[in-house]
Amino acid sequence: MKGKALKYIIMLATISVVGVFLVQFAFIRSSYNLSEKQFQESASVALKEVAWQVMLATGTTENFDSITPVEVISNNTYLVNVGVAIDKDLLKQNLITQFKRHDIYSDFEFAIYNPGQEQMDETTMVRIDDNEELSTYSFPLNENYSNYFGLHFPNRSSYFFSQLSIWYFLTALLTLVIFFFGYTLWVIIRQRQLSEIQKNFINNLTHELKTPISSIALAATVINDENIVKSPERLFNYTRIIQEQTNRLSKNVEKVLNLASLEKSRIHLNLEEINLNQFLQDSCEQFQRSKAGQNVQVELPGQQTDYEIMADRFHFANLVSNILENAAKYCENSPVIKIDLLEKPALIELSFIDNGIGIPKEHRKRIFKKFYRIPTGNVHNVKGFGLGLDYVFKIVKTHNWKIKVLENPKGGSIFCLTIPK
Repeated sequence: MKGKALKYIIMLATISVVGVFLVQFAFIRSSYNLSEKQFQESASVALKEVAWQVMLATGTTENFDSITPVEVISNNTYLVNVGVAIDKDLLKQNLITQFKRHDIYSDFEFAIYNPGQEQMDETTMVRIDDNEELSTYSFPLNENYSNYFGLHFPNRSSYFFSQLSIWYFLTALLTLVIFFFGYTLWVIIRQRQLSEIQKNFINNLTHELKTPISSIALAATVINDENIVKSPERLFNYTRIIQEQTNRLSKNVEKVLNLASLEKSRIHLNLEEINLNQFLQDSCEQFQRSKAGQNVQVELPGQQTDYEIMADRFHFANLVSNILENAAKYCENSPVIKIDLLEKPALIELSFIDNGIGIPKEHRKRIFKKFYRIPTGNVHNVKGFGLGLDYVFKIVKTHNWKIKVLENPKGGSIFCLTIPK
């Protein structure tokens, strides 16, 4: 799948998901408002019928049409004017009966106004299961009413859940579907990236293996000529080529085999106390004696403080060597690598500062992934498989250290290694 096509698919999928969520949200909001209105209407009708029943029990229903029995104070608080003395037990029974008739299954609390004391009596809470208990809710008073009661729904969630349960279920189902869709899309993108990395690795591996093989074959063809013995110096040059290319081929195969062994088994560290200053000096001297470091200038830390750390000497040496080799390879001028040590209260920062071509910000986190190399099109000026920094990251992680890549303001990169004391 081409990059543009995948980009359009992701864009359309995102727009579709956002659109579905907006429609779902609009439906839920509309349903909630409808349920709110329905609840208020049902409660008002039920309370009006309660008022009628209370007045009917006292035989004074002739004034019912002349009063407005239900006053809505808020969405969940009501005052009900009945104009006659109210019996608490009768009121409670009528409230329960009428609420059930109108499918209102929600806890409520009520209090009856006492004209003699000019205040509400004790507020009573009634649960859905008809259990009763005292409450501390304070109802507002109305000077225009002489006999009335107040009613409050402290928690209407059960009612709204029953009304909107289907929408909640559909929303949860939609969220689950979108989650799996997003995960599937992530897997597709990830597989595409891995495919690209694998393709680059195979191209690099093919190039790194075919070049020495071709050189060896060419040298062998020349040596196979019987007249070559008449030119000893020429014979020596071609045997040297065979030896160099054989060593190169052997190192490339060894890298791949080492990677395979690291993948199959966990890295076991032989930790020992290491003098960091002396270790860095020895590692840099060994690097500069190698072919990769012959023309590299390495500047060691200037401070005299000795730092002692716990590390695996073998793997730590390989880690330093890989970073130094990378700094030398990815430099278009004369390579200069400065090593800096900074002590902090709980850790030591070891920095490798180079003057190379630098690493773009978008690639800094990905360069530690296996086989990953910064895309350069069809140009392969620097040889490699993308295995060195993957190995570095594994060693850092196994030591419980941390590593990050920063930009060198003077040009190049800074590999900063954080080592706890």
